[in-house]
Amino acid sequence: MASYESFAQVYDLFMDNIPYGEWCGYLHMLLKKYGVDGGLVLELGCGTGSMTELLSGLGYDMIGVDNSSEMLGIALEKRERSGHDILYLMQDMREFELYGTVRAVVSVCDSLNYITEEEDLLQVFRLVNNYLDPGGIFLFDLNTVYKYRELLGENVFAENREESSFIWENWYEEETQINEYDLTLFIRTDEGLYEKYEETHYQRAYPVDTVRRLLAQAGLKLEAVYDAFTEEEPDEKSERVCFVAREQGKKEKLC
Repeated sequence: MASYESFAQVYDLFMDNIPYGEWCGYLHMLLKKYGVDGGLVLELGCGTGSMTELLSGLGYDMIGVDNSSEMLGIALEKRERSGHDILYLMQDMREFELYGTVRAVVSVCDSLNYITEEEDLLQVFRLVNNYLDPGGIFLFDLNTVYKYRELLGENVFAENREESSFIWENWYEEETQINEYDLTLFIRTDEGLYEKYEETHYQRAYPVDTVRRLLAQAGLKLEAVYDAFTEEEPDEKSERVCFVAREQGKKEKLC
C-alpha cells in the first residue's frame, strides 16, 4: 500500500472538486436505509479527515484509520478547528485493531483499491467482520476495471495552481489489473520557490464477482451493489461502484 507523503501537503487543494458534502449525504442515506442511524462508525483510509468530519457533524461517533502520518496530521488540525470528538488511529487497514465493535465501517474515495493482493483484501474484510456489531453494516466504494482500463490507464493528467502543480502519469497492466501512477509535484515554498517531489502509487481493480466472493469468504453478507452515489445497478461503464455488506455471524448477548 502506498503512503501519501509529499502529496499530503496539497491533497485537499487538488481534491477541492470532490463533492464531499454530496458523498456524505449518500453515505448517510445508505446507513439509515440499512439500519444505522447513529453510534460508532469507523472510516478506513480516512486520509485528511474530510469525510470523517462531515459524518461526525451528522452525529456519528467517528473513528478514523489511516497509515499516513502526514495525512493524519492534517486530519488532526481539522479536528482542532471543528472541535469534533474524533479518534484517529495510524494503522494499516490490513492489521487494524479497535477496542470494541462498531455499528458501521465505511471506506470511500477508492481507498480499498490500494489493497493490491486478494489475500490482503480478504484480510481487511475479515477484520471488518470481526469489529462490526451484530448486523452491522460495511459501506465501501471501488474504482472499476472499466475506469482503469479506459479512462486512467496510459493517460497523463496535469494541473497547475499558484500554490502547487502536478503531473499524474498512469499505466494499467491488464494481466494483474494493477494501475501504477507516477505523481510529480511542484510545491511552492514560503520563499516563493517550487520544490519537486515524486511519488509512485499502485491501485488494483477488482471485478464485482471477485469482491462478492471475498466478502462471502470473510463471513459478510452482500446486501447491494450500486453504481456509486446512486441506487442504480452498475453497468459495464460504471466508473465507481458502492458495496453494502452486513455482518451476519454474531449473536446478541443476552442480559
